[in-house]
Amino acid sequence: MICELLYIIYFLATLSQILFWGFLFSKLAFYKDKIEEEIPKKQADPVSIIICARNEEENLEKNLPRILNQIYRSFEVNVINDGSTDQTNNILLKFHIEYSNLHSEYVSKKPHERGKKFALAKGIELAKHEVLLMTDADCQPATNQWLSEMQLRIRGPFEIVLGYGPYLKSKGFLNMFIRYEAVYTAVQYLSFALAGHPYMGVGRNLAYKKALFYKAGGFESHQHLMSGDDDLFINAVASKENTTICLDKKTFVYSDPEKTWRKYYRQKTRHLTTGRHYKLKHKILLGFLSLGHLLHYTGGFVLFLACKTSMIFVILLYVLRLTIVMIMMNRILKRLDEQSLLPYIPFLDVIFLLYYLSFAHKLLFRKHKQWK
Repeated sequence: MICELLYIIYFLATLSQILFWGFLFSKLAFYKDKIEEEIPKKQADPVSIIICARNEEENLEKNLPRILNQIYRSFEVNVINDGSTDQTNNILLKFHIEYSNLHSEYVSKKPHERGKKFALAKGIELAKHEVLLMTDADCQPATNQWLSEMQLRIRGPFEIVLGYGPYLKSKGFLNMFIRYEAVYTAVQYLSFALAGHPYMGVGRNLAYKKALFYKAGGFESHQHLMSGDDDLFINAVASKENTTICLDKKTFVYSDPEKTWRKYYRQKTRHLTTGRHYKLKHKILLGFLSLGHLLHYTGGFVLFLACKTSMIFVILLYVLRLTIVMIMMNRILKRLDEQSLLPYIPFLDVIFLLYYLSFAHKLLFRKHKQWK
């Protein structure tokens, strides 16, 4: 009786994984960009790039020139200095001399108690243009065509563009795991968007229209939460009709990953606590994805140990799922310029179970109190 129950659990968990990878995530693996030719420059809409910075003097010094030197007809860069106590303001004053399209605003009223949303809303309020492009101070666009290519997607019914924000590659297992986690997160939110169920974006690389922001009441519905300026806002306003994605490598926006496990743990805790506020359908789908992944391995392991006759059954289903995952990941990693991760996918796929277990109780019980 126990073995029969284990068979059913393992089979259903593996089946759910095969369906996710073979049908949903394949949309990303085989996605073809419908943008075939550029809009003439004279017709391209002006854009407001918005960056929130809190004690980011080094990152602004390094990354702001790459943003200010985008090749585009008309754009402004609004940097909201959110109560910084370092040399952020002096760095901005230096750039003001050289770049006329740079604007900055200092907000000082207890920024650590408000979270990033207040600063971002201030940046949107000050934006002169309808099209908004978001990124962070610790981010650097891959090319000077990031702006033009992202803006190109806001046309027709599309009011939201979900971009990709990978992490810079360096040595070490932590770096590999962070890059893999970023890829796997992108696989989910980009695939869901392509399937007509967009549920989040990443603030490192995200574009939407100013009118949409105000039509939705800004961040009002989740203003009491410190995080969620990107994913909860997109979860609330995105739809099949108004959302598209951009996978052009020229638009990737890179960030430096955390260097220690402790800092990475804190960062992910801050980011993941918003997940429990997603729409119910998204929580159910993402819950099934995570649970299926977890039970595929734990159920298979227990079945392998408890029921000796199940060895071939467990191995066959494991190989079937892994084959599908590797086929899809091979194509996806090429698109996301992370091919070096491919040989490690079987190992990282198992290790990711620790990711679920490490953050489960944080998602349920902890509230984060500041954005930096």
